[in-house]
Amino acid sequence: MITVTAFRWVPPFAQGLVRDHRVRWALEEVGLPYQEKLIGLGPEDQASEAYRHLQPFGQVPVYEEDGLTLFESGSIVLHIAEKSEVLMPREPAARARAITWMFAALNSIEPHIQNFTAIDIFFANEEWAKLRRPSALQMAEKRLDELATWMKGREWLEDRFTAGDLLMVSVLRILRHTNLVAARPELEAYRQRGEARPAFQKALADQLAPFAKYAPQRM
Repeated sequence: MITVTAFRWVPPFAQGLVRDHRVRWALEEVGLPYQEKLIGLGPEDQASEAYRHLQPFGQVPVYEEDGLTLFESGSIVLHIAEKSEVLMPREPAARARAITWMFAALNSIEPHIQNFTAIDIFFANEEWAKLRRPSALQMAEKRLDELATWMKGREWLEDRFTAGDLLMVSVLRILRHTNLVAARPELEAYRQRGEARPAFQKALADQLAPFAKYAPQRM
């Protein structure tokens, strides 16, 4: 049985965005059953020596399958995609293009989106962040504009849904606290198509379920 680690609870701004969702979504797309292993944010779980042996940086998810242990959501999604043509075309050129888009999502788009989002969510009141934000926004918008240009007249990044789309849609969702995606009709429609997939919805519901159960009690 495949096991995927996930957090018991995270603050609301992160709920639905933690990267185990990408892995859950991939598993749902290809129809592979799995079990979740919930961990806490404290030293007893995330920072423990045992967990760092599985994930050197203490992040989630960790993916375990028949003695194989993987970390990094992109690597895990690629591993899952290789198991089924649902996410990874078998034709060599189409397969290479799908993998290229996986790298594009994680290397060309996500760093700029994540940088901008971190400024807004974690450092908004810091003076350095106020100075840095305009240029971070400019770079994020540049990448979004370039992606929107590619998406004109397209339903998916290539001629069908692949693991590249799964990761790209996941990355675009990081900007949900802004209107940056909604302001670009091609990207907003693309995001909505991805989120409408039954596998996405199932994965999201499964990730969110523990957060309600383990939410900190408010006095």
